[in-house]
Formats: sequence, C-alpha cells, structure tokens
Amino acid sequence: MSIYTKTGDKGTTSLINGTRVPKNHIRVESYGTIDELNAHIAMVKSMIKNKILKKELSEVENNLSIIQTHLAIDPEKECTISTIPDIQKINVGDLEKNIDRMNEKLPPIVSFIPLGGSVFVAQCHIARCVCRRAERRLITLSQASFVHQEILSYINRLSDYLFVLARFVQ
Repeated sequence: MSIYTKTGDKGTTSLINGTRVPKNHIRVESYGTIDELNAHIAMVKSMIKNKILKKELSEVENNLSIIQTHLAIDPEKECTISTIPDIQKINVGDLEKNIDRMNEKLPPIVSFIPLGGSVFVAQCHIARCVCRRAERRLITLSQASFVHQEILSYINRLSDYLFVLARFVQ
C-alpha cells in the first residue's frame, strides 16, 4: 500500500465516510489539533516514570484517538464503517478522579503559577495550551456542525488535568 494517494494535492482531503473537504476546513482543523495534542501527550508520557500517571496518559491517548475518529466523520452523511469506536468509551469522570487525586496532594494556588521549572513541566503546559486551542477549534466546529457533548467536556477537563499534572510533577 502506498502512503501517498495524490488525492490531496489540490488542497482537499477525505473524511472517513467519503466527504471531501478543504484541508483547512474547521473539521480538519479540529481533528488535526487533537492529533497535535496527542503527540504532545506522547511526549509528556515518555518523560514520566510514575506507572500510574503513565497509565492515565495512555488512556488519554486512546481517548484522543477515539475523539479524532468521531471528528473525522461527516455527521450529515451516513457512516457505514462498523469499526468506529464507541464515543461513550471516553470518560470525563476518570479525568475528574485523577485531577482530584493529584489535587489533594497539592497546596492551594495563591498566586500566578510559573509555566516552567523543568522541560517536563514546560511540556505539560505546552500540551495544556494545545488542548485549549483544540477546545477553541471544537467550539467553532460545534457552532457549524454536530459535535458530541462528550468530546467538548472531555477536552475541557483534559486541559484541567494537564494543569494539575504540571503542578503535581513540579
């Protein structure tokens, strides 16, 4: 199988269920930003030694892949592909439990939080910033087309998780 198809040479791409859209379409921007976020999550995960945090980030990577898949489907057109993962598999509650667990061990925030301290902490904040950008793209998409509420909630909570993770590992 060739990696290149040449079908995108004129600036369009195909969604999972066949709809062709410009490569700068807000749907493509949305799942592309989630892809970028997932790459940053992979970088954060590669720096972690803690097995619990590594497992949590593996789950985040999996959930982001599910989200990307759903965003790459035209909701106006039937999707006959049976291998689409169930959106209900992503769980905002798991992120909230993980946030609460880490937050219990942290002092209250009383001033501005510096974004550095180490390459690892800075990478957590970069992932958080990309997550916020993904959320902005998703909100724009949701104003024009259907987006599962679970996706919006998960991405919103994930940025909180990444903020607390950066404080937790500092």
